Amino acid sequence: MVAQPVYDSFLLLLVDCIVQLLLAQESCPSVKNILLLDSEGKRVAVKYYTDDWPTLSAKLAFEKSVFVKTQKATAGTEAEIVMFDGHIVVYKFIQDLHFFVTGGEEENELILASVLQGFTDAVDSILRNNVDKRTALENLDLILLCLDEIVDGGIVLETEGSVIAEKVSAHGVEGATSLAEQTLVQALATAREHFTKSLLM
Repeated sequence: MVAQPVYDSFLLLLVDCIVQLLLAQESCPSVKNILLLDSEGKRVAVKYYTDDWPTLSAKLAFEKSVFVKTQKATAGTEAEIVMFDGHIVVYKFIQDLHFFVTGGEEENELILASVLQGFTDAVDSILRNNVDKRTALENLDLILLCLDEIVDGGIVLETEGSVIAEKVSAHGVEGATSLAEQTLVQALATAREHFTKSLLM
């Protein structure tokens, strides 16, 4: 009988903690997607973090619409902001690449701009100041790692480009070490497997 009041207190405390976590999660800066498109509006690297665009065709339509809407803009070294379909889109062009970060209409533009700046700075660092489509495609794995370091499940984790690039470089070094330790036969088998997978996708 004495345990019941303790149990009730524990449940109330647990419910309070859950409510606080949910409220905190709602107030965290979030991103709906990050897009890296080429000068023709085609995908280079994209990540979606919400179900606002549930199908591939909806995602491609959104990408095309955002590209067309911003194509005539003269976004240079500074980020530009546009409202589009109830979303805030912050974007920037570097050579033949178009970088976009999308947030909800209630999201803070400065936070979205800092996510964009962190992404472009990290990509610039990883690609050794040679930011173009060809180099980006050659280093696509590192760019995708950048996206993973910046945002997780839509929640912004990091916006400092140098920190993001450092973490991605550390992942790259770990992967290079394990590949270097493989025998030639293992390396060829791994390459064949990756090639086969890429053809099936």
